[in-house]
Amino acid sequence: MGTVSLETHRHPSVVGCAVYVDGKRRSDPVHVDSAHDIATEAGGFVWLGLHEPSADDFSDIAVKYGLHPLAVEDAVHAHQRPKLERYDDMLFMVLKTAGYVEHDELTATSQIVEVGEVMVFLGSNYVITVRHGKLSPLRDLRQRLEEQPDLLCLGPAAVLWGVADGIVDEYVVVADAVEDDVDEVEAQVFSPQRGGDNVGRIYQLKRELLELRRAVTPLDTPMRTLADRPVKLIPDEMRTYFRDVSDHVSRAAEQVLANDELVTSILQAELAKVQVRDNEDMRRISAWAAIIAVPTMVAGIYGMNFDYMPELNWTLGYPLVLLVMIVACTALYRGFKRNGWL
Repeated sequence: MGTVSLETHRHPSVVGCAVYVDGKRRSDPVHVDSAHDIATEAGGFVWLGLHEPSADDFSDIAVKYGLHPLAVEDAVHAHQRPKLERYDDMLFMVLKTAGYVEHDELTATSQIVEVGEVMVFLGSNYVITVRHGKLSPLRDLRQRLEEQPDLLCLGPAAVLWGVADGIVDEYVVVADAVEDDVDEVEAQVFSPQRGGDNVGRIYQLKRELLELRRAVTPLDTPMRTLADRPVKLIPDEMRTYFRDVSDHVSRAAEQVLANDELVTSILQAELAKVQVRDNEDMRRISAWAAIIAVPTMVAGIYGMNFDYMPELNWTLGYPLVLLVMIVACTALYRGFKRNGWL
């Protein structure tokens, strides 16, 4: 987030601080405590970046910039859904970051999507970004924006656009990568060979898609608001930029929804295949049970201890009974085989 002169013992969570005037960054280092006053006097804005601040870390900054306490609480504790909230003199936006986790093989416990959060406080002369999680879409953002001074001239809203644009672009990348996993699972399910725990893999994939869907889908409304409606602190010139991000959000949301529906269909197909295999197994078991029942029945009858039974004392009685057993079992086997039960 850039070089910064800080009182680190007071603000250990601050990872970047700079003042921008007329779209250009001031070269002299600034302290967190004085950055807001410098930006106000120079007619510019300060961009302050924090990573997982505690309530104590954030308290002085919240007072200095006049941040709303409800928004501050959300930024500290995180685990918020994407949203845009408007207060008297500030905007507060929550975005969820998403990243694809590389894996050699999709299993029932594979992590496919990793999510984090970025909160943005936007005022007339400041923008504060608060990041939670390992993912860092803001790592190179400051440098990219500093290469576009005409854009930074539009004020803090340009930083909000840059944050949203970087996060949403990553949604598309993650959705494309997850789609490859969906295709792989689909090929396994419809393969003629019996696979392993396909149900477990499919269910895990669906859970990961749900995680991605929770990040993408709720962001559609806030982005449309910034793109289509007059919003305080958002210059009219920025609406075109936010409209482009809104289009990307819609595309990513549609792709995630399509993948989720496809995974649901694949899961239903796999469950149907499991049921068919179970029925086939039951038919085989039933067929063999029927075949075994014939000699069992005959042997049971002739195993009864009665003195007077048909052909009991006949010399050929024993081989005849064996022959009857063999013929009956063979007939049953051929019949079951012909009907597909064996």
